Amino acid sequence: MTRSRAARAAGSTQMGDRAFLLPVLAVAALTVAPTARLVWEALSPRQWSTHPSGLDVLTEPSTWQALSHSVYTCALGTIVGLLLGGFIAFALTLTDLRAKGVFAFCFVLPMMIPPQVTALAWLQLTGPSSPLLKTLGLAPPLGSPQPLYSPGGIALLLGIQYAPMVFLSLRASLVALPGDLIEAALLAGASRVSVWRDIVVPLVRPGLLAAAALVFVSALGNFGIPALLGIPASYYVLPTLIYQKMVSFGNATLPQVAVLSMLIGAVALAGIGLQSRLLARPAHRLSGQSARVMLHLGRARGLVEAVMALILAAILFAPLLALVASSLVPAMGVALNAHTLTLQAYGEMLGRQGVTLRALRNSTTLAVTAAVLLPLLIVPVAWRLVRRPGRLGAWLAAAIEIPYAVPGVVLAIACILLFARPLPFIEMSLYGSLIIILLAYLARFMVVALKPVQTSIAQLDLSLEEAARLAGANHRRSLGDIVLPLVAPSALAGAVLVFLMAFSELTVSALLWSAGNETLGVLIFNLNESGENALAAAVAVAIVLLVGTLMGLLGLFSHRLPKGVIPWRT
Repeated sequence: MTRSRAARAAGSTQMGDRAFLLPVLAVAALTVAPTARLVWEALSPRQWSTHPSGLDVLTEPSTWQALSHSVYTCALGTIVGLLLGGFIAFALTLTDLRAKGVFAFCFVLPMMIPPQVTALAWLQLTGPSSPLLKTLGLAPPLGSPQPLYSPGGIALLLGIQYAPMVFLSLRASLVALPGDLIEAALLAGASRVSVWRDIVVPLVRPGLLAAAALVFVSALGNFGIPALLGIPASYYVLPTLIYQKMVSFGNATLPQVAVLSMLIGAVALAGIGLQSRLLARPAHRLSGQSARVMLHLGRARGLVEAVMALILAAILFAPLLALVASSLVPAMGVALNAHTLTLQAYGEMLGRQGVTLRALRNSTTLAVTAAVLLPLLIVPVAWRLVRRPGRLGAWLAAAIEIPYAVPGVVLAIACILLFARPLPFIEMSLYGSLIIILLAYLARFMVVALKPVQTSIAQLDLSLEEAARLAGANHRRSLGDIVLPLVAPSALAGAVLVFLMAFSELTVSALLWSAGNETLGVLIFNLNESGENALAAAVAVAIVLLVGTLMGLLGLFSHRLPKGVIPWRT
């Protein structure tokens, strides 16, 4: 009997391994193949033997100037993000503020709004042509420079865009703080300031430093903000330099941009490695569990809540209000009033602009397809990573995370290199089609779909699957009948997050789109470049409304999802 059970278990394991082979191969094809093709292009012997070679780009002053610009703006943006996100995290996690869920939702919203929409909204808020400032009588004199067309403007918006990352990362460390230790310090007469300085900050320092590394790497790959704010001022960072070379010289410059992509990818991976090391080696080790820390603010609570409201008004509501105002006037520089208010831009968007409807159709198709395919692909992979950790699982997890960790322009260049030539057997090139954008989206957002499902499977009781196998079910049957129904809500949440990020994505599609295959992110960028500010604002307002609505729906059903699936859930 024992021998028979062992034989069945061995057969079940072999069948399970075969069941997971196809998803693992699909993941490898989507994530490893583009990366390998990029590495080969950048480091192949041809680069060393031909003249001129792609490596010559490393001798150009513009390359190192763009690298220094990237490091400078990302470092400043990281400081802004740490100050802003750290304050919000401490206030919402450790104090007795009211309406924490509302504050958290509003603070995370800028991270979900596409960077090019964030940049456009702030451009509509500042400068002499702002309709909102014109209406309020606060606009600078005509001819005044746009203050955001500067390194400081880029850094400010990068910090605001990624401050929610600091909040989410630091909140996890703050929740784990030992409440007994802090309560003992308060009972011993320590002030709240000294508790924060001498106990809280040292304990969360690894998480804070890891958050700083994450923000720096994310800002390094941002394209929308440096493109809208930097290109008009001829201030180039590495992603925009790659974009300009591709736009100016086309595929002839692929060897050079491959080397540039490797350069920016190496910097990004170094930041990811630093983050992993900081998280793996905490400065203080604690054992045991205690109640969650809660500092009572007393009379200061109202003041802190007012400061929080002012911060959200400055970084979220004011730019969005300026965006709405710009979409309701006939042209930039016109004050919004009863005589100038018009819905012309929305009429153009919905009825008279064929490119707008085409971009909406393309973006919806790409986002929905990615949101449907990725959960189906990722559930068996997530089960494999959770239930069978090991060296293969570590390599698989790294392969899934790299396309999201490296800048989007790096992934775009890798996809161009891989799919520019006609594919074998069918003799058709995917370059310039929606399919290449879809494949890039599947690779980039795979980790977004993975994390909620992985969290959910890790919280499942293993005995359920063991009982199914004892009843004779193989791995495939156990996965379909036991695991899949239980993780379906988390998979759905991951699908919505994928849709939100893919719907108006720009960083990848900026280099992959072609005439007739525009996306909404590309459309906003092109409209802004061509001076169609009111129409660009109308499209951006529609995107913000969609993002906010979907986030709100996710929040309504958050109580049915495992903890940690919805990022802004308190």
